[in-house]
Amino acid sequence: MASDSHNSTARAILYAFIANFCIAIAKTWAAMFTGSGSMLAEAIHSYADTFNQVLLYLGLTQAKKAPDAEHPLGYGKLSYFWSFIVAILLFSLGGLFSIYEGVHKLQHPEELSNLWVAILVLVLAIFLEGFSLFGALREIRLLRGSRSLREWLKHTRNSELVVVLGEDVGAQLGLVLALSFLIIADVTGDPMYDALGSISIGVVLIVISVFVAWRIGSLLVGRSADPEIQAVIDDVIATHKEIERVFNTITIQFGPDTMLAAKIKMRSGMSIDEAVASINALERELKARVPNLKWSFIEPDNSD
Repeated sequence: MASDSHNSTARAILYAFIANFCIAIAKTWAAMFTGSGSMLAEAIHSYADTFNQVLLYLGLTQAKKAPDAEHPLGYGKLSYFWSFIVAILLFSLGGLFSIYEGVHKLQHPEELSNLWVAILVLVLAIFLEGFSLFGALREIRLLRGSRSLREWLKHTRNSELVVVLGEDVGAQLGLVLALSFLIIADVTGDPMYDALGSISIGVVLIVISVFVAWRIGSLLVGRSADPEIQAVIDDVIATHKEIERVFNTITIQFGPDTMLAAKIKMRSGMSIDEAVASINALERELKARVPNLKWSFIEPDNSD
């Protein structure tokens, strides 16, 4: 399960990196050729997204570092940290710069030329970005199973895929807005619409980055395991034949890994050796059913 999630996330990041890098180069050329503010804003956005994929992959690999004396629970939350940094970059380099560029163009309008070049590049970018979005949705579909996309977004602990999806959706909306406003600017001959397109793109990116930051922020603070994982854990513990009662279970997600703490009441009359053997068997069963359960702390007690 953990390996599948890692591979799916890595593939989604790769799709986004290839698409964004190719799009960024094309947009830069078009912005220089036409003088379009919307196109320049889109080029900066694509460069930022390309760099963001590097940061996401950095977090993905660092999260797999083995625990050590200074970090006994591992480095799993580094994936959340880098995802949060990406959300901030999306807000600043993407959203704020786009708004700044649009306001600057409104105050100091410049004549646009050869807009057909920018329009052609944007159409191409929409197809390339669609490739990245389709790839991200495909990898998410492999992980979410029968759950709806909305339900997966609500419960997933995979921060990288949330960020990639948010970036892809924001990029597609931005491309459509840029294309629409450039066509209007070309038809009317008024560069004001190009500036308005840049501002609109910035607003879209800020909204998406705030959502992503809010979603990742809850993971940084500390969240329980995915409800599906929690349900499997509860089922295994509740059906263990040597357990009379489950007082409490707590799970915490650390990137790809899960930690479990449980307080239980063992069957009356068991010796210490029997109780230890039973708990060890329970932990083996839990880790067999939940492969990414890295730590389990089972406490036998008579009351909560």
